[in-house]
Amino acid sequence: MEKEVNPARRLPLMIPQELTAYFKEQQCIFDLKSDNKRDALTEMVDRVCKEHRIKDKEIIIEMLLNRESLGSTAIGKGVAFPHGRTLAIQELSLLFARSIKGIDFDAVDKKPTHLFFLIIAPPQDKDNLYLQVLGQMVDVIKDEKTRKKFISASGFEELQAILQSFS
Repeated sequence: MEKEVNPARRLPLMIPQELTAYFKEQQCIFDLKSDNKRDALTEMVDRVCKEHRIKDKEIIIEMLLNRESLGSTAIGKGVAFPHGRTLAIQELSLLFARSIKGIDFDAVDKKPTHLFFLIIAPPQDKDNLYLQVLGQMVDVIKDEKTRKKFISASGFEELQAILQSFS
């Protein structure tokens, strides 16, 4: 079955079931301990590096901080999508993190950020999955009820159920 192509982006459209496959239990932090942007990025990158056996975590952190210096990836409503491309990683990595108390992530609405979807990709990736995952996650998180479900998710199985409900 061929994927439909969005003529505006010229990318195959990712369906929600495909998105769900990028979430791994080991790549979820349901109780982010950090209380500031840099520490939160470091905590998330530490998890990614541990799972992918990456030694150059500082390269990834610097890349993310450079991206943040261009404009915060916190889109408001308690959600951030820190993201970027780096040679330090060989395959697309998606990490979910939640901070119950919230973190000042320089959000456009000036409110604390609670939900983080960290997306890191190599410089080239087949079918531009990086942009597809980012776009699909932005679509998923638009709904207020869905954001509330992510905030209250008790574990990985519940996270998967939330994502699968979008299919």
